[in-house]
Amino acid sequence: MACILLIETSTTVCSVAWSVDGEVVFERVTCEGQSHAAATGVFVEEAVAYAGAEGFAPGAVAVSGGPGSYTGLRIGTSMAKGLCMGWRVPLIAVPTLDVMVAAAIRLLPAEEGLYCAMLDARRMEVYAAVYDRRGIPVRGTEAEVVTPETYRAYLDGGRVCFFGNGADKCRTVIDSPNALFLEGIYPAATDMAAPAENAFRRQAFEDVARFEPFYLKEFMATTPKNKVFARREDS
Repeated sequence: MACILLIETSTTVCSVAWSVDGEVVFERVTCEGQSHAAATGVFVEEAVAYAGAEGFAPGAVAVSGGPGSYTGLRIGTSMAKGLCMGWRVPLIAVPTLDVMVAAAIRLLPAEEGLYCAMLDARRMEVYAAVYDRRGIPVRGTEAEVVTPETYRAYLDGGRVCFFGNGADKCRTVIDSPNALFLEGIYPAATDMAAPAENAFRRQAFEDVARFEPFYLKEFMATTPKNKVFARREDS
């Protein structure tokens, strides 16, 4: 029996779940944004208590592998690594956009067409990847500024379903009649269950000590404005 703890913290949504043989049996989620540091710990404690009461023995921990929020990914990864080391179980990393496409296919299964998962990368950029109807990548994750030509080749071949918080900024740019926009899709721990289960069965595990999330773009540390102003006043 594969009992996997699922941790998803790559966006403003923070969620934790348990899956047993691919079926979700426990979930906690919050959409409060900046509370990940506190919420992740509380949710994991509740998940551990639930597993103990049900007699589940953890077989692995799965975490969102990025891209996404630098801080969010660090919080989830740190928690997952600590649990793996303490429980002596393997670590599974599920790409964030793979989690999103699993949700989209669940909500809108199709016999044909493509799915394009998009995360907001600030300014006019998005993190995006294209998948077929089975959730298999057609084009890997890229950071890009979307123009009317970005997905033209895919749209000329048939329907493309766009979703995620990055798709909102593309509605006025992508004007093809083959473009369909899905709302309400975000990375959630429950949608990590299937890809995590597949990885577990293939023994596609990460090196717990060396694993780092896929940030895609380097984190740029900035100085808070109040500190900048303070320096000017002191000078």
